[in-house]
Amino acid sequence: MEIKLKYGKGVKMLRLPEHADVQVLTPRDLPHLSDLASSLQDALDAPLQAQSLESRPRPGRIAIAVPDETRPVPLKELLPVLLDRIFKTWPGIDPESVSIVVGGGLHPAPDSDQMARILPEDLRGCRAVSHDALSSPLKSYGFTSRGTPVEINAVFGEADLKIVVGMIDPHQYQGMTGGSKGVTIGCASRKMIEKNHSLMSTPGAVAGNIHDNFPRQDLNEAGRMIGIDLAVNVCLNSAQKAVAVLAGEPEAVLMSGAKITEQLYGLPLTEPFDIVIASCGGHPKDICIYQAQKGLNTASQCTVQGGRILLLAACTQGIGDQCYYDYVRRFTCPSSQIKDFEEFGFRMGAHKAYLYSRTLTRFTVVIDSELDAQTLADCHLTKGNAQETLDRWFQEQPPGFKPKVAVLPNANTSYFYKRKQLQEI
Repeated sequence: MEIKLKYGKGVKMLRLPEHADVQVLTPRDLPHLSDLASSLQDALDAPLQAQSLESRPRPGRIAIAVPDETRPVPLKELLPVLLDRIFKTWPGIDPESVSIVVGGGLHPAPDSDQMARILPEDLRGCRAVSHDALSSPLKSYGFTSRGTPVEINAVFGEADLKIVVGMIDPHQYQGMTGGSKGVTIGCASRKMIEKNHSLMSTPGAVAGNIHDNFPRQDLNEAGRMIGIDLAVNVCLNSAQKAVAVLAGEPEAVLMSGAKITEQLYGLPLTEPFDIVIASCGGHPKDICIYQAQKGLNTASQCTVQGGRILLLAACTQGIGDQCYYDYVRRFTCPSSQIKDFEEFGFRMGAHKAYLYSRTLTRFTVVIDSELDAQTLADCHLTKGNAQETLDRWFQEQPPGFKPKVAVLPNANTSYFYKRKQLQEI
């Protein structure tokens, strides 16, 4: 059989032998919105557990937090509608008092070219701000009950009306993205991000869980401390088309959107597979090694111990995080990296190496990527042509053995739960 998987902005065609027991684990789908602009207007008319813009007093300064280009949020469609609604609600408001803050957490701050790719050409005279977790001025709100320092971009923090725009999709230890996360991670300080992410190994910190999940609860608490007035979140299908747009109080939006996202990306799992072929889902999900780890994590959840994982990740923007790269290449193997991480504790960059290493020590992993073999080897990753790798793996199977093979076309956004849970949706 032949399968077609997204790879960067293109696709790869792969051939699998007829004797293999292949399951293609695709996300389910929902009808996409035919008119996103109109749907956003409807959401703003009746926000979830929040005041509408029209019922609020005229603000002096407004800030809108949006994600960087690692998140496929349709900002060029959403922002003009939101800005026009703001200026219609408060005629005569100075556009220079409205700031669009582009935040990517500890990703490199977007440069002018990236900002042009992210934002609509016409910002209605509003100013665009590129958040840098290492150098941007910050506003502090104290500490969460778990000891996380709440420090965010000062332009956003000092606004009278605070809006966050983002998307809700599965996250390997936050449970789901969305809600306050575009501010509490996207526009946060390094210290804030590091402390929150240090909770990633706590019980319940798994994809799909937003209830008894400490990292997620920590972000929710931080969002309340900051006083985010409105969240605008979309849920996207595997074709990156919006199936829902929600507006309202951040936690209410998260709860509602998580149910929709679960319908799209939650997958049943009855038994693991011998070989797993995982595509991150194409651009921007496979934009760099740092982002591609999410797809590898999902693949590891459905692979037999000692099994084989083929990851398709173009990584056109390279590694994606210099701290991670500088750290991981200090070690000769994943086991020594894990030992160091467990001995010296959580550090940003090091945590991504740890997430990779706990998979690399349990499975055979090959990655088909645009990155060169030496750079991947520095990250303890093995480069290989996807088709050649599969051909070799099938040839190495014992005579008469029929390997169970899973294909994950959208590994970065999929997650697994037991079949019993599927029946309860």
